[in-house]
Amino acid sequence: MDEESMEEEGGGGGCEAMMDDQNHNNWGAGGYGRHLLGPAAAPLGDRLLRGAATGPQAEPELPVVPEANGVLRGCEPGGAAGKGGAGALAAAININASTSKFLMNVITIEDYKSTYWPKLDSAIDQLLTQSPGDYIPISYEQIYSCVYKCVCQQHSEQMYSDLIKKITNHLERVSKELQASPPDLYIERFNVALGQYMGALQSIVPLFIYMNKFYIETKLNRDLKDDLIKLFTEHVAEKHIYNLMPLLMEAQSTPFQITPSTMANIVKGLYTLRPEWVQMAPALFSMFIPNILPPAVESELQEYAAQDQKLQRELMQNGFTR
Repeated sequence: MDEESMEEEGGGGGCEAMMDDQNHNNWGAGGYGRHLLGPAAAPLGDRLLRGAATGPQAEPELPVVPEANGVLRGCEPGGAAGKGGAGALAAAININASTSKFLMNVITIEDYKSTYWPKLDSAIDQLLTQSPGDYIPISYEQIYSCVYKCVCQQHSEQMYSDLIKKITNHLERVSKELQASPPDLYIERFNVALGQYMGALQSIVPLFIYMNKFYIETKLNRDLKDDLIKLFTEHVAEKHIYNLMPLLMEAQSTPFQITPSTMANIVKGLYTLRPEWVQMAPALFSMFIPNILPPAVESELQEYAAQDQKLQRELMQNGFTR
């Protein structure tokens, strides 16, 4: 399969554009394509935003996909003959021209590996390494369409495996870079790595929404975003939490050693990744996460006042006045 087969539908995200491309070939001649696509008929931006904002919706089943030998699943001659006699059998055998064209353009595993996955791989690379505000020169509609085709052609399992492997390798490199960071840059670099990854997920998850709906949720009973957040927890956060937490506590005791926004981002991020990490430093987490500590009691009011006075002295020592 050549590159042109993936470029033909760049003109739009509607049903006809999707059905008339070289791999879908007029599926909707009898309304079948529209039944399948559902929200895919809307503009891409609307679809992605709706998918990201509201989560997965109930979708119709994927289409019957041709086997490699050119026989459609579910079209056994015996079944057709039993229901409609010779006429029904003839109708099942007499595949129309558009279906024949579809059969000749099946995406084989070789096509997937040589043409489709390389495009996805390149786009994921750019999304994982972009800085906030960077312009990414990729076609989101083309990538979305690429994922859709691969799902329809039964490559979801391979695509999910490739995606997990790709992101795991990236996170292992990130972890090694953090390990080589000096202590005075460690907190800031962890904050950059965490923010960059969570930002990338805001694009990666919607682009793979069809794989999420028809494979991960349906067959694995999981969610893509949860799986990708878990990867960061396992390959980065868990490996660095025992080095990171003492530095955060030291920075807390030395006002303005790091910016308040950096401290807030990291603490909230760690709480999102694994809430039980609160037990490592309850006082630190309570500064940014509500209801971490037990309610205040009257018998400890003097202790609270002493803590406030200490903070005020530290602020004055650093040039702040009342």
